[in-house]
Amino acid sequence: MKFLGIIPARFASSRFPGKPLVDIDGQTMIQRVYEQVKQSKKLSNVIVATDDQRIVEEVLSFGGNVVMTSETHQSGTDRCAEVITDDNEYDVIINIQGDEPFINPEQIDLLAACFESPQTKIATLVKEIDSMEELFNLNIPKVVRNIHGEAIYFSRQTIPFLRGIEQEQWLKEQTFYKHIGIYAYQADTLRALTQLPVSGLEEAEALEQLRWIENGYTIQTAVTTHETIAVDTKEDLNKILKLFFNK
Repeated sequence: MKFLGIIPARFASSRFPGKPLVDIDGQTMIQRVYEQVKQSKKLSNVIVATDDQRIVEEVLSFGGNVVMTSETHQSGTDRCAEVITDDNEYDVIINIQGDEPFINPEQIDLLAACFESPQTKIATLVKEIDSMEELFNLNIPKVVRNIHGEAIYFSRQTIPFLRGIEQEQWLKEQTFYKHIGIYAYQADTLRALTQLPVSGLEEAEALEQLRWIENGYTIQTAVTTHETIAVDTKEDLNKILKLFFNK
């Protein structure tokens, strides 16, 4: 089985324009992500998928693989799908966030292992929540899984709700999971997902994976113990510089 890692990288981020090219202690964010991803033991190839010539030139400057894609894509999933040509040689596509400069390569390998089962069409990672701050943070999507490790539902609200138990006790009474935003898809499934219309649940929660569940797709999950640190804003960047580089 051949795995292709794709890193969608959009220049015009509303919260942090030009984010892929920001300097992180001497290297751009996209280079740091790319070099972390290349350490995966499972990937046969890694490609940056972008909509901006400046990102193309940066990736080429450090010897990376890059493909120019449309400016109109609404999600990283759509951008990944454009990379897959009719003569595609890869069985599974792994969609890796372009704003996590310290992603652990073991997370990619863990996700790839989900496809040892031929029934897996889509997979993603989850991590156990260990703080009240995360548990009730509406910016952190939560996941409920069934006994087979498949995602039943994703929500920005805290799920499941524990009836009759004080919220301060919830972490002691129940294991809660947050979603780690890295996806993998069988190549044919990826193409099919991009043809689905926006769903009601997706619009309600602003979570694209709910479109897939609402259309009957099963999402396999694997539990990671590694934390991810995304850079969504300049404030996030400053935190990373202080945490990793004492700046």
